[in-house]
Amino acid sequence: MIPSRIFVLLMLVPLGLAMATLADRSVLWPMLAADAFIALLALADALLARRPLIEVHRTSREVFSIGRANPVTLELRSRARRRLHVQITDDLFEHATAPELPLALDLRPGARAETSYRVVPRRRGTYALGDHTIRYRSPLGLWTRQITQSAHQPVRIFPDVQAVRDYELLARQSRDAAARATRRRGGASEFEALREYQRDDEYRKIDWKATARRHKIIARTYQLARDPSVVFMLDAGRLMTAESDGLSLFDHALNATLMLTYVASRGGDQVGLMTFADRVLTYLPPGPGKSASQRLIRSLFAVHPELVETDYEGAFTSIGPRLRKRSLVVLFTQILDHNAAQQLLRLTRGLLPRHLPLIVLLRDPSVEALVQIPQDRFALTDHRPYITAAAAEMLSWRDKTIRDLKRAGALVLDILPRELSPGLINRYLEVKARQML
Repeated sequence: MIPSRIFVLLMLVPLGLAMATLADRSVLWPMLAADAFIALLALADALLARRPLIEVHRTSREVFSIGRANPVTLELRSRARRRLHVQITDDLFEHATAPELPLALDLRPGARAETSYRVVPRRRGTYALGDHTIRYRSPLGLWTRQITQSAHQPVRIFPDVQAVRDYELLARQSRDAAARATRRRGGASEFEALREYQRDDEYRKIDWKATARRHKIIARTYQLARDPSVVFMLDAGRLMTAESDGLSLFDHALNATLMLTYVASRGGDQVGLMTFADRVLTYLPPGPGKSASQRLIRSLFAVHPELVETDYEGAFTSIGPRLRKRSLVVLFTQILDHNAAQQLLRLTRGLLPRHLPLIVLLRDPSVEALVQIPQDRFALTDHRPYITAAAAEMLSWRDKTIRDLKRAGALVLDILPRELSPGLINRYLEVKARQML
């Protein structure tokens, strides 16, 4: 029972009488009578409100999407014979917000009503929505009755699976691009068969081992590569723990991975994945089919970025021997120092020309905003010019690193986290349309 505003205002009456007793002791008995009357009234009101009058039933999906507003519906039933103004809130799990809570609604006697709110989770994993807390006035209005109704509803927080529906059009475009690409000549190819060398064959197509065995010149024939592989490498090191728009950079990369997996698998490509930090965390070999998205979701459900240094050497050394066919290797990472950039540049060169690397670097909008401060607003004693100069130097170094990666033969996508999914899909469609695989 929580005292209401009416109760507090009513208690001012005996308080005023108590102040009056300092001047006139004859007011003492009226004060005591007022105290007794208010106490009996409050006790009677509390007894009338002791029985719970509201039942709540909650409905929601078992799977929530990270960073999305996931709807939750509450059905309330009134047992009261009077109209109730009800306030209700739910216990949320860690790393979740619900801006619409608490909810307020009016219930007629014995009526049912539905209301809803939206939960925005910020971390993947298994959690639970907790108890309901309900408030309404007592019959005389002296108390606010608060009830806690036990409830436990498990929910699983997955990557942004809702975004798949938003990009169905892009999926259809990717299938069209893939179909057009497979009809073109030239570009990448894969081994088809051996046959006797002909005058118009290139010397580099001669298979010397087969020539030695058969005692005549044998050449290899190739066909246009079909169903190429897309392999994602997700950096789960400390730099990917930074947040943008309420999500970690790793979760932005994971959402984009899920989207491109959906598009690529429906375009006929095989999809694989590796996550790594100071060691390899997970690896899924490239596989075909529409179940690729489900495979990735299950394998990445409990993977989170760690506060450790990223080991590019171990990751590239591990994935290189596992890729037997030409693949588009999409690496999501963040680099802020010269040594990491040089190591990444060297390892990227090692993937070429057998594979096509696509390096995805996530830009930091807060650093870019520091460079946009007008110079005429600086005071002589202001330290902001030094911050702006440091931010400009960092961006300049980043641009140079991107140019070095491009000169080495890698594709680079330098993009803001909130633009990552559509930007990555567009780059993938460009690769398919230009027959780069």
